[in-house]
Amino acid sequence: MPRTLARYLPILTWARSYTRETFSQDMVAAVIVTIMLIPQSLAYALLAGLPPEAGLYASILPIVLYALFGTSTVLAVGPVAVVSLMTAAAIGEVAAQGTAGYATAALTLAGLSGAILLGLGLLRLGFLANFLSHPVIAGFINASGILIALSQMGHILGIKTSGHTLTHLLHSLWSGLGTFNLITLLIGGSAAAFLFWVRKGLKPLLLNLGLGPRLADVLTKAGPVAAVVVTTALAGVLRLDTQGVAIVGTVPQSLPPFTLPDTSLDLIKALILPAVLISIIGFVESISVAQTLAAKRRQRIDPNQELIGLGAANLGAAISGGYPVTGGFSRSVVNFDAGAATPAAGAFTAVGLAIAALALTPLIYFLPKATLAATIIVAVLSLVDLSILKRAWAYSGADFAAILTTILLTLGFGVEIGVSAGVILSIALHLNKTSKPHVAEVGLVPGTEHFRNIKRHSVTTCPSVVTLRVDESLYFANARFLEDYIADRITEDCAVKHVILQFTAVNEVDMSALESLEAINTRLKAMGVKLHLSEVKGPVMDRLQRSHFLQEMGGTVYLSQYEAWQALRDT
Repeated sequence: MPRTLARYLPILTWARSYTRETFSQDMVAAVIVTIMLIPQSLAYALLAGLPPEAGLYASILPIVLYALFGTSTVLAVGPVAVVSLMTAAAIGEVAAQGTAGYATAALTLAGLSGAILLGLGLLRLGFLANFLSHPVIAGFINASGILIALSQMGHILGIKTSGHTLTHLLHSLWSGLGTFNLITLLIGGSAAAFLFWVRKGLKPLLLNLGLGPRLADVLTKAGPVAAVVVTTALAGVLRLDTQGVAIVGTVPQSLPPFTLPDTSLDLIKALILPAVLISIIGFVESISVAQTLAAKRRQRIDPNQELIGLGAANLGAAISGGYPVTGGFSRSVVNFDAGAATPAAGAFTAVGLAIAALALTPLIYFLPKATLAATIIVAVLSLVDLSILKRAWAYSGADFAAILTTILLTLGFGVEIGVSAGVILSIALHLNKTSKPHVAEVGLVPGTEHFRNIKRHSVTTCPSVVTLRVDESLYFANARFLEDYIADRITEDCAVKHVILQFTAVNEVDMSALESLEAINTRLKAMGVKLHLSEVKGPVMDRLQRSHFLQEMGGTVYLSQYEAWQALRDT
C-alpha cells in the first residue's frame, strides 16, 4: 500500500530527501519564475478573453497540486499561449466575452480537461499521446503562434479585433486601421521592441559590464517586469487612459476564490470536444518539455502520473477561478536553468504569486493592455519556425504534407479544426505507413552470414530460393499487402521452389495476418512451392504455435536466415 500511495503521490518519495541545500535551490528558482510569471499570467488571461486576475488564479492552486502529483522536478504549470487561444476559441462559441457566463465556461472547460486527463492517467493511457505526430504538432504550434500574434495586434494598435482564423483576424485588423490610437501603438511597439532586445542583447551587455552570469540571467528574465513597471508608471503619471489607451483597471486584491464549474448538460456537450483537444495538446506539450529537461539530469518522467498531475492541476483551476493550464516551455526552461531541484519550487512560486495577488494588484491598475499584448507577441513568435517546412520537404514528403496541411487548416479554420485534423492526419499517416510495409528481397553478402537487399547490395542469390525480409509487424491493415506482394513475385517465376519469410522485424502477427499467412501457404502449395520462416521472435512464435499454421505450413522454421540458406540452396 505505501508503495502504491507513493506512486500516485510522488511527493512522498522526494520529500524524504529534502535538505536545506535543496530548499535554497528551489527558493532561488521560485523567485526567478515568479518574477517571470506575473506579467505572463496577466497577459495569457488577456489572450483567453478573461480578466487579468484569472491568469494569476490559474497559476496558484494548479501549481501546488502539480507539485503533489507530478513527477517532473522542473515543469512549471500554468496558463500558456496555445491553450489560452484554444480556450478563447472554445468558450467564445458559448458565451459573450466579459460576461459571467464566459468566466463560468472557462471554469467548466478546465474541469472537463482535468477530468479527462485524470481519467487517462488512472487508466494508464499516456501512450495515446504518441498518436499525435511531431510534424502535426509542429504545424499546429507554428500556425497557433501566427494566430496568437495577430490576435494581439489589435491591442498594440488600440483597435477592437475579433475572429480566430487568419482571414477573420486580417479583415478585422484592416477594418480598424483607421481608428488606431497612436499613443497605444507607441507604447505597445516600444514594449515589443524592448522585449525582443532583452531576449538577445541584455545578458551579453550585463556580462560585459561585469555582472555575474546568475545575476545577469535573473535581470534578463525580469525584462517583462521592467516593461510592465515603466509603461504602468507612464500611463499613471500621464493619465494615458484619458487619451484612449486601454488599461487593465481594477484587479481584485484577493486570493483565488472558491468557484464551481457549470454542470449543465448543454454546456458540457458544447465544451467536451474542445476539452479533449486541449487535454491532448496540453499533455503533449507538457510531456515533451518534461522529458527533454529530465533527460539532461538523467531523471525519469512517468507519462501516466503526469496525466494525473496535470488533471489535478486543471481541477484545481476549475475550483479557484482559473481556466485550463498545462506545463509551459519557456517558464519550465527558466525553472531548470535557475536550478530548481524538486517540485517544491513550483509550490514556492505559487506562494509568490499569492502574495502578488494579495499585495501587488493595485499597482497594475494603469498597466496598458498593449504591454501585455507585446509580452504575448514576443513569447509566441519564438515558437514560430517556418523553416521546418524546408527541412521536412528535404526529408520526407509525407511529413511535409502533414505540417503544411495542419498549418493551413489551423490558419484557415481555427485551432479546433486544425488540431482535430492533425490528430486524424497523424493516425492516417501511421495507418498508411504500416498498411504498406517495406518488404525486401534479400541475398547473402559474400564471405559473411549477413543478408541484405538485392537492390542495394551485391549479394549472392539462388534461383530456387526467394527470401523476403518483412520490415513491419503484420496486422489486419497490411496482411493483404504481403499476400499480394508474394503472389506478384512468385507467380511468373517457375524456378522458385522455396520462399523464406525473414521475420526479424515482425513483433506481432494478429488473426487477420495469420489468415493471410495461411492463404499464402495454400497458394504456394498449389504451385509446388514450400513456405519457410526464419528468425521468428519468441512472442510471435508462441502465438503461431497456438494455431494450426505451423503444422500445415509444410516448410521449416529456422533459427537464423543463414541456417535456412544453407539448408535450402542446394535442394
